[in-house]
Amino acid sequence: MIARSMAGGPTLAQRLLDGDRRALARAITLVEDDRPEGWELVKAIFPHTGKAEVVGFTGPPGVGKSTLIGALTKARREAGRTVGVLSIDPSSPFTHGALLGDRIRLTEHFLDQGVFIRSMANRGALGGLSEAALQAALLLDAAGRDDVFVETVGVGQAEIDIIDHADTIVLVLMPGSGDSIQALKAGVMEIPDVIVINKADHPLTDTMVREIRGVLSLANLERSPEEVRGRWKVPIVKTEATLGRGIGELVASLEGHRAHILAAGQLEERRGRNLRNEVLAIATARMRRRLEEELHEDPEFKRLIAEVVQRRLDPASAATALLERATRLAEPVE
Repeated sequence: MIARSMAGGPTLAQRLLDGDRRALARAITLVEDDRPEGWELVKAIFPHTGKAEVVGFTGPPGVGKSTLIGALTKARREAGRTVGVLSIDPSSPFTHGALLGDRIRLTEHFLDQGVFIRSMANRGALGGLSEAALQAALLLDAAGRDDVFVETVGVGQAEIDIIDHADTIVLVLMPGSGDSIQALKAGVMEIPDVIVINKADHPLTDTMVREIRGVLSLANLERSPEEVRGRWKVPIVKTEATLGRGIGELVASLEGHRAHILAAGQLEERRGRNLRNEVLAIATARMRRRLEEELHEDPEFKRLIAEVVQRRLDPASAATALLERATRLAEPVE
């Protein structure tokens, strides 16, 4: 139970749990600004999370992820479900370039009380998701959103940590794009539960479908027949999001995947893995920040870096020395 504020009114946490949109916006801002009260808020609401269906969308820039999410949001609202959308940008949050420019298809939902849209900066996070974004998804969950859609900045070896938070991963590609072909080669095909080929009116669409099926078939050759039989067969959905075509098939695929992981007992297993990775990611990020703060003016650290710059010491050896020194400094003095 969430306590009431000293003034007698509901706390920010209680207002958020009651679905107050302003409280939700305030809560996300606190977390994004790395404010202590934001993390206390997450601690308070965390027992109330785990109800939302979290879907992660990744794919190269320009394939129409935002347009697709806008069309999917419309379909989910027509089905009576509430939706939260997190768009993770490499730029500053909620600027014209970040949301209102290339995400114009989401603007039709801005006045819908059943839809909450937030654009957040990834602040240089290599995996495409920031620490704050993962907490924001929890806040949307606690606020009662039935569906939470998380869109990452792109796709690649270093931008796949959406897999560490979503129940279902959607990889969005488009035919005739060099970035999409590169995604086929980058090991990214191991990530998705659903593959969407958007802008499917392109003449190379069927060629791309064959290429994707070939990549998926090669992956199955490395598994035993028993593993292949028990695995979810990744569907390839062709869409034209600007026209709303194929969205029904996408909804069916998302519902099919959720039914599959529930029947196989994989949802809790997947979420357990996701939370483990999230704990490690937060710990790693905080350890790095702490190291940077402690070593900012440290003469020994500067000497190590100078040795690396002058090629007298390799980076790995310098890192080992740095970690050993940090461990010694952290040991209690007897």
